Formats: sequence, C-alpha cells, structure tokens
Amino acid sequence: MRLSYYAVSWLRHARRPLALLLAGAAVTLSACASGTTAGSAAGSNMTATQQRAAAANPDLDPGTSLGGTPAPDFTLTNQFGQQISLGAFRGKVVILAFTDSECTTICPLTTQSMLAAKDLLGKAGDQVQLIGVDANPTATSVADVMSYSRSHGLVNQWDFLTGALPQLKTVWKDYKIYVQIVAGQIDHTPAVFVIDTRGREQKIYLTTMAYASITQAGQLLAAEAASLLPGHPPLAKTESLAEITGLGPATAVTLPTLPTGAVTLGPGTPHLVMFFATWLAETSDLRSELTGFNQYAQAARAGGLPGLVAVDEEVSEPSRAAVSSYLAGFGGSLDFPVALDVTGRVADGYGVQDQPWFVLTSPTGKILWKHDGWLPVSQLTAEVQKAAG
Repeated sequence: MRLSYYAVSWLRHARRPLALLLAGAAVTLSACASGTTAGSAAGSNMTATQQRAAAANPDLDPGTSLGGTPAPDFTLTNQFGQQISLGAFRGKVVILAFTDSECTTICPLTTQSMLAAKDLLGKAGDQVQLIGVDANPTATSVADVMSYSRSHGLVNQWDFLTGALPQLKTVWKDYKIYVQIVAGQIDHTPAVFVIDTRGREQKIYLTTMAYASITQAGQLLAAEAASLLPGHPPLAKTESLAEITGLGPATAVTLPTLPTGAVTLGPGTPHLVMFFATWLAETSDLRSELTGFNQYAQAARAGGLPGLVAVDEEVSEPSRAAVSSYLAGFGGSLDFPVALDVTGRVADGYGVQDQPWFVLTSPTGKILWKHDGWLPVSQLTAEVQKAAG
C-alpha cells in the first residue's frame, strides 16, 4: 500500500511549522519545546548558514525540538523474528522512523536518508542505531518487514519492528503517530525521531516528498546524532542545505541510459515518462509490468504516439548498481530506454509522488497527463491517445 495521493501532495507542497503539520493529520505533539536542549540545534555540526538554509528550504524539514522528554519504551519483533526493546539501545543514539512495510511513496525516502545519516557519521555510526516501526495496519508479519528490508538493502542495517496490531497501535499512540486506511491506502505520519544516549527524545523530523533532498535530510539527521555523541564527531562530508530545484519538462535534460547511451527529455519532442524503482518488485510483478510496456513502445512507433522512456529513481535505490543488476538478471529485453535520475531532480521537476508514476509531456514541455500506479497497456495507450489529442 501507499500513502494516499492527498497526503503525499500535502506533505510535498505544504510548508508549515511541524506542529501545524501534525495537527493537520489529526496528531498533536505533547512534548514540543522551544528552548535549547543538548541536541536542539546540532550546534557543533551545523553552521548558522546551514541552519538558515535548512529552515528556508521548502523541501526539507529542519526538525523540531522535543525538549528531551523520555522516549516511550516498547518491545516488538524485528525482521529476524527477534524480540527487540528500545531500552536495549541505551548508550547509543537512536534514529527511529515509522515506516509502512509496503510503502511506495515517502518511506523509501525516509529510509534512504537514515542510511545516508549513518554513512556520514563514519566510524561514529557504530554508536547510532537505526530502528523502523511498522506503520501499516494490514501488513504486520515478520515476512512483511523482512521483505521491505530486503528490497531496500536494509536487512543488516537496522531493526524493522512489528507485532500484533494492538501492540503497534500502542506504540503509534505513545509517539503521536497518525495511521489510517483511507480509500484503501495507508496514511501515516512520516516521522523520524532522534533519541539520545539516555533514551530522551531530542528532535522529530518529517520526511518530505522530495527525491533530491534525501541526502540533505540525511545530513540533518547525522548532524543531530553527532551533537548527541561524545566528542561531537565531525561528518565525513557536508553539502549545501539550500533548496535544490527540480528539472521539469520545460527544461531539456540529458540522462544516462542502461547499459550505455543517453536520452534527452524536455521541449522539442513529446514523451511518455514512466518513473520507477527496482524495489517495486516487493509489491508488484515488476518484470511483467516492464516487459508488458514493450507493447506500448511498439504501438507508439507504429501509430505516431509519444515514445516511452522509463526513468529509474537511482537516488532511492538500495545501491547504485541495483537497477543495472536487476535489468541484467531479469531475463527480458525492453523496447524502450531505461534512464537514470541520479540526483532526483527530474522526479521532483515532474512532480513524482509515487512509484510508478507516469507523465505525458507535450512538444512544448507541458504536462498533458499523469497517472499514479500500474495500469494495463491498452488503457495506457487509450489515455495517451486521448491526452495527446
């Protein structure tokens, strides 16, 4: 399942204080505080310039202080079937996320930012524990959290915890996490908590639906974690936290294709662009879906329809080699190019809010039609014919 289109759109485009965002999702923070705490500004790891840039970036949540209140303890089951308690990680900084085990929208961005944070900490990352708590009320088995972990390269990188629904509901309630099924889709608060070595909540962050900001979000998490560790270890590298503009269909952009070559999107030629990622194999028959669109590619050439270009969101993949390995090993040939969006700027420019995501563009670089999710080739062809006029 996925966050509903409405929830993702709201998170992607709304720029409000965190307390208002959570209130808008029927959630309140019981421990919001504005004073200075041990990790409130990640001061020793972020300059004033970086802090101002993060605060002004509409695609980045700079975090909200929780005042150092005790984090509610819990015991749940991880992807290996082991009982894990939050309290067992006292002495480490914990980065705790609430993640839908079947999410195809915002959760992969959250988990990639968590991995980026630990990587930026270098050796000090050994003192940081990554934890996910399942935020899907219908996919709560150990197999579900293992499947998500495997698809996103997280099996041995974190503990993804689940349990009986009443147990999960208790944890959601304790952390003020909104989880609801709306029109068959999962809505949940995409919250990430940073908990200090004494088990106290220091900050909460909301992931935004912005692919190009994944590493920036990871940098914020890493800086906060470092400020809570002995000696405040420096980050391995830093980047600007200023807004990263998207590259939409009105801008010509050339992307590398697999196994070699390049393709140019933008004005001049109409395109049907399909955004995807290999981790969709967790929730769909990705191989069949991709090879099925060979029929569209052939019909487009014969009937003068816009050509199909698949764009892999490499920035959200478990590794840089994931898509090339997947395509090399799935045993089918594709009649359309597969390009790589290595920065996420194309996805953001085209307004991608889910995977897969289809966008039909005109020769002048306007979006004529968009669609969220898989659909039969016959329906796709009909929709494109209708939208293209």
